[in-house]
Amino acid sequence: MIRRHRGKHFKTKSDNKVKKEGFMQGVITLMFSQILIKVLGLVYTLYLTNRNGFGDKGNGICASGYQIYALLLTISSIGVPSAISKLVSERVAVGDNKGAHRIFKIAFATFAIIGLVGSLLLFFGAHVIATSWLQIPESEMTLVALSPAIFFVTVASVMRGYFNGRQKISVGAKSQSLEQVFKTLLTIIVVEIVAVLSNVSTEWMAAGANLATTLATFLGFSYLILYYRTERKEIGAEVKNTVNYKYERVSTIVKRILLVSIPITLTAIMSSINKNIDSFTVVRNLKNFMSEDAATSLYGILGGKVDTLTSLPLAINVAFATALVPAISAAKARRDKKTISEKTSFSLLVSMLIGLPCTVGMFIFAGPILNLLFPNANDGALILQISALTVIFTILDQTINGVLQGYGKLMIPTFSLAVGVFVKFILNITLVPNPKFGVYGAAIGSVACHAVAFCIAITALRRNIKLNLTFSKFVLKPVIATIIMGICSYFTYFALKGIIIERMATIIAILVAVVMYALSVLVLKIFTKEEFKMMPAGDKAIKILEKVKIY
Repeated sequence: MIRRHRGKHFKTKSDNKVKKEGFMQGVITLMFSQILIKVLGLVYTLYLTNRNGFGDKGNGICASGYQIYALLLTISSIGVPSAISKLVSERVAVGDNKGAHRIFKIAFATFAIIGLVGSLLLFFGAHVIATSWLQIPESEMTLVALSPAIFFVTVASVMRGYFNGRQKISVGAKSQSLEQVFKTLLTIIVVEIVAVLSNVSTEWMAAGANLATTLATFLGFSYLILYYRTERKEIGAEVKNTVNYKYERVSTIVKRILLVSIPITLTAIMSSINKNIDSFTVVRNLKNFMSEDAATSLYGILGGKVDTLTSLPLAINVAFATALVPAISAAKARRDKKTISEKTSFSLLVSMLIGLPCTVGMFIFAGPILNLLFPNANDGALILQISALTVIFTILDQTINGVLQGYGKLMIPTFSLAVGVFVKFILNITLVPNPKFGVYGAAIGSVACHAVAFCIAITALRRNIKLNLTFSKFVLKPVIATIIMGICSYFTYFALKGIIIERMATIIAILVAVVMYALSVLVLKIFTKEEFKMMPAGDKAIKILEKVKIY
């Protein structure tokens, strides 16, 4: 409940509690959704990599085509959910539900056209892109198979943005989870069918894998349409009860959407360009001192296995970046600086606690992890070790970008990542052609890219928002917890390695790492009681910790 007095807004204690629980409930829902998505993504990556006739070469063909698709998808839709959720949440925060729904309808029509154009460009340009740009002719059919997906993802992104802005983040999360379930099942089914029909052709199997992606995006979009139909009465009631309605012309709304979405999209484009730098430089330059098949396989390791593993922690953290945009936008619309500071500081702390152990864990156990997950194609330990260093910078940058976008500082994430991408490009064209570095040069370039982007973004954040984080809380204690985790898991692995199967030793060591890290975080009291209470069931957790004398 919000009380008005002399034009100002005052929140009751109960209102604060509801908002905090709502924010964290959305974050937790998104976390579980993204974890499920990445686990399922890992499942079909394991299947494809270990499937006879596919392997690293198939991953190379898939990854090259997919990165071009991702770039066009970025241009047409990636910035849309955050832009729509920001604009809708600002309208909803002041009671203008009619204006919020009007923004959604206009955005849907606008981006349906943009998505259709993107699909047509990819479909008709597949041959030129594959043969001239990528110099991987086998990727042509993967591009054709992916082309319809651009339209479905674009219109679905508008719907997810609308529901996020209305604080129904779970709807988008469920649609993405459903889409990934279908993608995993369909990938296995379609690839097996294509393998039989094509006599195990790697090229056609790669195309089949990407066709499964298109079918899954259609099914995810269908779920959102069906949900929207069930919500029409509730949405109609909200529109009817609108206060503070502010009429805007269609052209004005489109301009506002584009002014918000374009900077966010530019940031995503920079991220996609970052990946496409590898697509354009790795195979092309490696072919100068090795065979084309060997070069494609090395790129498959980098763009397939390593990218999949290093992106797993980002899936957990993306929940904060997604939930922060509407939360910070709404708080700023109410001029609530305290909420902005609290949510930003808490989200950054959790991101640090997620990113640091993942970085160290992948670095220490790179070889055992690859052997565990890819027994038939376990090359690439050093590439993974180098690439693991990107995780901590990318996770923190992801959260910072969500805050800055919600706060209205839309161009800072774009600028910071653009500088990082430029650094990567220079390193790639310098290091990859050098036989002493080769594919490792691309991994080094990625580390430098994200480190530079993080430094610029955190500097800008501190200038705009007051953070309630000390060096001890944000850096020292997480580092100590990570060191304890690393030592315990490392010695567990080597103690068990000679006694039991290596893969089982790896699994046990990872479980030990998780348990020891969680205990270290609790014993070091990194979270305050108030921060625990921000989480779902936080009050119960505090009571238990008080009983065992930790708090």
